Amino acid sequence: MNVSLSHLVRTESSKPTGPACGGGGGGDISHLNGRKPKWLKMRMPAGEGFANLKRLVKENNLHTVCEEAKCPNIGECWNAAGGGTATLMILGDTCTRACGFCNIKTGRPTWIDDDEPRRVGQAVATMALGHAVITSVNRDELPDGGARIWAETIAEIRKQARDTSVEVLIPDFEGNWDALQLVIDERPDILNHNIESVPRCYKFVRPQAKYARSLELLARCKQQGLTTKTGMMLGIGEEEHEIDLVIDDLVSIGCDILTLGQYLQPTPRHLPVDRWVHPDEFAEWKYRGEAKGLRHVEAGPLVRSSYHAEQQVQAHAAV
Repeated sequence: MNVSLSHLVRTESSKPTGPACGGGGGGDISHLNGRKPKWLKMRMPAGEGFANLKRLVKENNLHTVCEEAKCPNIGECWNAAGGGTATLMILGDTCTRACGFCNIKTGRPTWIDDDEPRRVGQAVATMALGHAVITSVNRDELPDGGARIWAETIAEIRKQARDTSVEVLIPDFEGNWDALQLVIDERPDILNHNIESVPRCYKFVRPQAKYARSLELLARCKQQGLTTKTGMMLGIGEEEHEIDLVIDDLVSIGCDILTLGQYLQPTPRHLPVDRWVHPDEFAEWKYRGEAKGLRHVEAGPLVRSSYHAEQQVQAHAAV
């Protein structure tokens, strides 16, 4: 199974260039000095669960987003009770979109692998995961955006790894709601679609996406009884009142879970970091989001979409 994903990690030598998202710091990022604050230092992964899962991945020639993306939380996730959590990417490594924050290569894929769902199910079973997160590139060249492969992948995980809970981090399928329904009908434990940023920043951050379309996708999934989740990056040019408005929108459609993390510039060609968001501010957003009506907000500098995902499944299953 070929899975690849480049990480959104800004190296110490990366020098930010280009405009911010049209607001916030106004593009003036000289105060950052190209250095990350101490709270963004990553810990070396360790632990028995991590070692066992790493061995299984190597022995079975598997690929995870966790490793290939150098996720800062890999040690904690792979050590989680009940088998750990890992993220796999389907539908190839070439995306039909060119988002300003993302380092996945852009192009027009010409193939689709009909056997991939079976192999992903087999990989999840081999890894004996407690929770599997599946994500993908955008495949806008396909009539259904890859939704059939998505649905078959969920079904194969259910078939081959019955004790594993399933979270999907899906694209917007360009608003093809019939395609979305194929995924909904497989009833993943958590349906995640990242909103990524505030509406004003979309023309820089997600130029081929639409804020209202992403909201509608989440609303449709919630209306059919799924636990819904979304994520947003901070430090890419958004302003405080804009974050508040996004949270209000998410509450209005009944979204359950929000993840908030620090944006990190993958290369000098990508959007620069507008500011380093202090852990205290993340804590404040968690408080404010839950006070406004979100059931759970996972917020912190190193938080990514899959962070504490298995705990979120357990918490929402108990509600």
